[in-house]
Amino acid sequence: MTNTAHSPGPLSHLSVLVSGASVAGPAVAFWLARHGARVTVVEKAPALREGGFAVDFRGRAHHTVLERMGIWDEVSRHQTHMGRQTVVDADDQEKVDLPAFMMSGDVEIFRGDLSKIMYERTKDHVEYVFGDSVAHLREDFDGVDVTFDRGAPRRFGLVVGADGLHSHTRRLVFGDESRYLRHLGYYAAGFAMPNVLGLHRSSRICSVPGRMVDISNYDGSPERGGAFLLFRSEQFAYDRDDVAEQKALLAETFADLPWKHTRHVLDALEDTDELYFDAIAQIHVDRLSQGRVVLLGDAGYGATMGGMGTGTALVCAYVLAGELAAARGNHAKAFAAYEAEVRDYTKGCQKISGNAGPFLAPPTEKKIRSRNRAYRMLSSRFLAGFFKRLTERAANAIELKEYPIGMEHPIDKEARGYAGPRPSVASRSRQA
Repeated sequence: MTNTAHSPGPLSHLSVLVSGASVAGPAVAFWLARHGARVTVVEKAPALREGGFAVDFRGRAHHTVLERMGIWDEVSRHQTHMGRQTVVDADDQEKVDLPAFMMSGDVEIFRGDLSKIMYERTKDHVEYVFGDSVAHLREDFDGVDVTFDRGAPRRFGLVVGADGLHSHTRRLVFGDESRYLRHLGYYAAGFAMPNVLGLHRSSRICSVPGRMVDISNYDGSPERGGAFLLFRSEQFAYDRDDVAEQKALLAETFADLPWKHTRHVLDALEDTDELYFDAIAQIHVDRLSQGRVVLLGDAGYGATMGGMGTGTALVCAYVLAGELAAARGNHAKAFAAYEAEVRDYTKGCQKISGNAGPFLAPPTEKKIRSRNRAYRMLSSRFLAGFFKRLTERAANAIELKEYPIGMEHPIDKEARGYAGPRPSVASRSRQA
């Protein structure tokens, strides 16, 4: 952080630690700094995470928050422009094309590009600490003493846990993950692979009962592509840090899938150095705050995929910081208001995510045929507008307040001249 001066604002007396620098963390850091707070973001990764899935925004609420942050134009400039997504059967026969808005919303961007945009907007006004994480929290009457894995202990007024579905902050304060994570019956994996099918901003999706393989190209590169795998399974134990174990599990699960291009995917799986693997699951907590610690994004109401988690995180970051500003830093009042504002909204978005697994990999041939018929109907010109409004309903199910803002902050001035980062060049799988 090169500029330690903060404009007067309702939170100018407040210091906040944010755990996590993916999307929710930088988003809430932006708004907290905009309201005058002194913000530190700690991230266990050694640097800003690049790559990741493509994430989308849809509807009025998402658009409004991106506009108020001053990054709508940058996000639009770096969107994937994803096009045709074709569902095929095991014989590679095309069954239906999916309209872009169904999978990609109004605008779609790689998560890594979005993180860069927000990091660049905040780095001169927010302290970022990479390669470290919170080890212990001890709260007293007027603050939180934080012990880090590497850095020296520090004290903050508030702590925001924005560290994802498997939040360490949540575990320290709210208890073990097993109390809050609900398995939804599927697992998903993603990794980069060569563009063996010569795709151009398109994908080819093969579903067989309980399994799906998606080969895609998002960036228009003739060389780079991505693979996304999904399979139906009861919850099982595995080492989240053992990539070799995860590769072996995926190879065994998809070895007999009859689609001819599966062999390309499994070859790329064997060679990849970076693999995303996780259960499709949701987080359900009884409350979003305890004392001076509050949960944001996937840490508090996450869903692995299908729940518009990125858009939800940005909307809720705006609300959390805004309620703190409205309460002038009174965290008890602000956290209660934040929860009241977002509780129904986040539950509505989570409800949609529960259908992601069965939607992409139906459990029977009959249900695959039914899904494909529904695809054809929904992609027709007659029903396309209706379906688009339907997919936006949950995203729009919140009325965004106008929160008090102090005098113009340097962030506002930079927003008018910032062109954003260069788009990521590596192709990735998508996250619905």
